[in-house]
Amino acid sequence: MGYIFKRFLLMVPTFIGIITITFFLTKLRPDALTTASMGPEGMKESTGLDEFQKKMRAYYGLDKPLYTQYLRLWKNILTLDFSESRIDHRPVLTKIGEAVPITLFFNLITVFIVYSISIPLGIYMAIHDNTRREKFIATFLYILYALPGFWVALMLLKYLGSAEYLDLFPLSGLVSSYYDKLNWYQKAGDVLWHIVLPVTVMVYGSFAFLSRYMKSSFLEALKADYVRTARAKGLKSRTIIYIHALRNSVIPLVTLLGGLLPALIGGSVILERIFSIPGMGKLAYDSFYANDDTVIIAIVSISSVLTMVGIFLSDICYMLVDPRIRYGITEEK
Repeated sequence: MGYIFKRFLLMVPTFIGIITITFFLTKLRPDALTTASMGPEGMKESTGLDEFQKKMRAYYGLDKPLYTQYLRLWKNILTLDFSESRIDHRPVLTKIGEAVPITLFFNLITVFIVYSISIPLGIYMAIHDNTRREKFIATFLYILYALPGFWVALMLLKYLGSAEYLDLFPLSGLVSSYYDKLNWYQKAGDVLWHIVLPVTVMVYGSFAFLSRYMKSSFLEALKADYVRTARAKGLKSRTIIYIHALRNSVIPLVTLLGGLLPALIGGSVILERIFSIPGMGKLAYDSFYANDDTVIIAIVSISSVLTMVGIFLSDICYMLVDPRIRYGITEEK
């Protein structure tokens, strides 16, 4: 418990450092307030640019000293008041609240598919290690892993979503234009029809990594003394594999949970942009492109908190999976 408490306290200065660095990095850029508010074309056509910029800087408090802006930022973070977007003047949390469920929906499906296939596949590869089947599967998975996600997405859109070729799936969006006229099961089918290509791109690259990770961990567990003892007792192979070896082989997979939580909420910037999915990834891309600092700070704050919470939860999961683990305690031999 002492280790967990120390790790929890360590999250505070880490979060302060992340927000401080992000704040000053946004201030190092040229003043892009007018670009975010008016757009590049508006800047070119505006004759009263200087006057407009002064009014906007005063409105957002950017004419204040830097330390005042910094303190105001922390006040907004602690009160969960991230003000409004400088692009469309909508509340920042409202925009994030609209994007998070979409990204969470896609990533939960992705995690379920990846783990449901990769873990059994890794066990199968470990049991049949160095056989032709295992080598063929490993080679195929590595080929998939080597394919860039953005390239696969573009190829799928061209050959499976373009009218020039098969035209099997929609090119973008989550629903069709006639979605409201459908009944409930037709709506469900329409959503599934739209998410096939994005989910395919999100899952294929993870199979090789996770299955290989699971295979190595499972092989190590099979060589452990407790497995040899179980075999010497005459236990069935199924019992040894799925009761004794499996539980201990998933311990290293707990490490991956540290990055799972922010990944669920953060989304994929490139894929959401390519498939026009209005999730967190696309929101982050659009905000960085338009220099919308208020949204950028909010996204960084939420992502950093989720990252630290994910790492914190992975530490707790270690203790739950393997009770022998004792943090901060040196065992005497």
